[in-house]
Amino acid sequence: MPRAWAARTNNKTRHNMITPIIAEAAATAGITGSFTLAIAGAASAIGIGLVGAKAVEAVGRNPGAFGKVLTLAIIAMALAEAIAIYALILAFGGR
Repeated sequence: MPRAWAARTNNKTRHNMITPIIAEAAATAGITGSFTLAIAGAASAIGIGLVGAKAVEAVGRNPGAFGKVLTLAIIAMALAEAIAIYALILAFGGR
């Protein structure tokens, strides 16, 4: 097995091991659902803003594609907002 391949495999394995360690540290530190909700809400807001900005840019470049761009933008914004809704459900669940 080439060295570069072994390095990538080891890096992937190390990355997969770090995630549970971070989750355990967060649970030990007492990070509550409100923190989860804040991070998910911020990420969702950034995602919705980026989708809206790119949709406006696309319509500006090609006004004839307004209907198609609007449809795709609404679907993308709904998917981004779903992340915040899942976090809200988890926050009320106490996780």
